[in-house]
Amino acid sequence: MVGLAYDFLANPLGAVRLAFEKAVASSPPDADPAAAFRGNDWGAVDLFRDFLFEQGGLSQVPILDASTRRWVQPNTLVRFRGMVQDMLGNELYVGAYKDGSNWRTNKFTDMAPSSMPPAFETQLWERHLFYCVPVPGQNSWAMEPSPSPGVRNMSSSTSQHGVKRGRNTEDDMDLNVSYNWDEASSNTKKQKEDESTCQSSSSSEDLANHGGDLELKNGDSSCLSCLVKIYDMPESHLKLNDVFEFIGIYTFDPELAGHEDNSDDVMYDLFEDPMAHLPPSKVPHLHCLICRKLVIQDFLPNSPVIEPLPNMIRKIRESLLLHLSAVLGNDEVAAQYLLLHLLSRIRAQVDVITVGKLSLNLTGFTRESASIFCCQLTNAVEELLPFTHVIPLTIEYLNNATLQPRKDNETGRLVAGVLQLAQGTHLTIDETRMQNGTLTSNGVENARLLKHLLEWQKVEYDFEYYKLEMAADVQLLIISEGKSNILPADLVLPFCPKSVASVNATGEELQAWRWYLATMRSLQHSSEPETSQILQDEMVAAMQEDRSLGCAGLTRWLTMAELMSASFGEKCLTLEHWQMIKELERLRKERLQ
Repeated sequence: MVGLAYDFLANPLGAVRLAFEKAVASSPPDADPAAAFRGNDWGAVDLFRDFLFEQGGLSQVPILDASTRRWVQPNTLVRFRGMVQDMLGNELYVGAYKDGSNWRTNKFTDMAPSSMPPAFETQLWERHLFYCVPVPGQNSWAMEPSPSPGVRNMSSSTSQHGVKRGRNTEDDMDLNVSYNWDEASSNTKKQKEDESTCQSSSSSEDLANHGGDLELKNGDSSCLSCLVKIYDMPESHLKLNDVFEFIGIYTFDPELAGHEDNSDDVMYDLFEDPMAHLPPSKVPHLHCLICRKLVIQDFLPNSPVIEPLPNMIRKIRESLLLHLSAVLGNDEVAAQYLLLHLLSRIRAQVDVITVGKLSLNLTGFTRESASIFCCQLTNAVEELLPFTHVIPLTIEYLNNATLQPRKDNETGRLVAGVLQLAQGTHLTIDETRMQNGTLTSNGVENARLLKHLLEWQKVEYDFEYYKLEMAADVQLLIISEGKSNILPADLVLPFCPKSVASVNATGEELQAWRWYLATMRSLQHSSEPETSQILQDEMVAAMQEDRSLGCAGLTRWLTMAELMSASFGEKCLTLEHWQMIKELERLRKERLQ
């Protein structure tokens, strides 16, 4: 039996090109195969799906990050997990060309392997460009380890496809088209039209600076961003701040990194190579074959296979509450509220009400207690949730931090801000170090942005001529000495620790708690008609008794009751859960008096 002419891991381009040649050979004699396959797959992706998911090849594919890039070879198959930080529009490239009497493809790569024929024997195809970064605030335990280089000999595939020629301006004719994701409507004002012109004329040199943005944003210069090129799918399939896993071909060419612009070359002016100013040593390129949107459960390594039986859920819930209570100095009421807070997520936007959010403000911290319990609390949250971030809210931080993502209209790129976060991120804001001082205009604006995120779960992006709101799903926990004047949380609870307890958790316990939070958080809620009527009557009576309660207060009660149901693994709201919430609220109000 003759072996395969390619290796999916070390020579994925071999599979792509061989599949293309077979598809061309089977085309009708009078058909134009290059035009027929524009924007369509010819079976290459199915080959990779079979290898990855049917033959178990996925476990052999290295994960592209700062540590593995030292040994991952160019033109090999890699995986990359990241958040879409910017959408760079479309790019034209030479997708097919005629070599003698045979059509060949240049798909999933940056350069052709040989000298290109005249333009009339080439086909320009289109791909989408996305700038992706490691998920901001991703904790180390949620990072999937990469297979060791010893698992597979990742030899360069260039030797299997012939020697690569030096750069020729006819070899790779790419064209950046424009951004199109930020257009608000067809009736945009002239200012927005001017901005669109700036977007389409952005230079590739400016895009290279994204890597610097990433390093500053994540606070770790070892983080690796990636320019992902997407084929054969609508651009709307990927949205800003979505988290995806990309499986594709990693490309690298040191000759491109050192290429100098030839201003006398008319063809180069028309078809500027966007990679010429994107040094591969800083921003690698990934030609995507397969991608899938990730959810929180995808970031739980070694997650236990647990059947969600009621008794099992209750046991995990009880052990997690004991752990949270120990973290909070045996404050059992605070542990109950913290659990509901960790289970909260945005479910809908109804008029001016954001359904599902439950921000929490723990008050009563002193300098001494904050030094103990704040550290324990932030560490506990980091161990339980995949994406977490802590903001030390001081006057200096507010005045100097860049919280708002901003569009640089001169470069046409989106400059990341601290509040550009993935869905499901937990944000702890520590006000215990706040001192008297004067806020600058930037400090006032940052305080407004945080308040806007807390109240509406939206982040304003600055596009110079206008603001564009992007929906968010961020859990906000505020730790302060008194009730926060900057961030009016949904719940304010005075913190009453009884003792300093030792906090220990085994690896098995952490895995079970992570699974529990991710699974219970994703449950859909409902209620029986009879229960809904009883709750409605009780809420009307509560409003008559307390006129200050208002619609927002009743919505908060319903959210808490649904989260209490979810904490027991139940999808249907019951009167028992409603009574538990009423009792918790009674205890909280006693502390506020």
